[in-house]
Amino acid sequence: MVRISKVYTKTGDDGTTGLVGGVRVSKADPRVEAYGTVDEANACIGLAVVAAEGAGASDIADLLRSVQHDLFDAGADLATPVVPGEGRSLRITPAQTERLERAIDAHNPGLPGLTSFVLPGGSASAAALHLARTVVRRAERCAVALLSREPKSTSAEVVRYLNRLSDLLFVLGRVANARAGGDVLWVPGANRGESGGAG
Repeated sequence: MVRISKVYTKTGDDGTTGLVGGVRVSKADPRVEAYGTVDEANACIGLAVVAAEGAGASDIADLLRSVQHDLFDAGADLATPVVPGEGRSLRITPAQTERLERAIDAHNPGLPGLTSFVLPGGSASAAALHLARTVVRRAERCAVALLSREPKSTSAEVVRYLNRLSDLLFVLGRVANARAGGDVLWVPGANRGESGGAG
């Protein structure tokens, strides 16, 4: 059980923070950037939960809430460098990634085929899901960079999980729009014929 008794400790006033295990690193360290971006993605998913609830999509909201728990696991994973013979460190597991794949497989088949890229937006719920998707993609890039830099001390399963999660959020965004009138598609060069500027 995690116990948080004090909000501020002042130990980070020098620009450092503690990883799980006690090692202190710069707050600009790639590992901190990775788990911090996962935290940002989780906050965006929180907004998507509220939007889904507002749209009456309790199935999407429930799925996203379960993802939020996974993202705290992912943050703990990234904040805990892998060491040989480690004990019971909290790690993202293949089963968590596979659960996302099953969710994608359950929601994607009923969607219409795409003839162009989807513009982020449409319904408020879809817009929130697309925002979360792009932040998850950024978290994935941070995790990939960390894995490239510290391959022996970084779990590769986190990268796979984040990759699959961004796919799920894309599908859920399409589901949200399908329930609200359909996706808004990109029209290549849509505005190239318009004159602009003040003249």
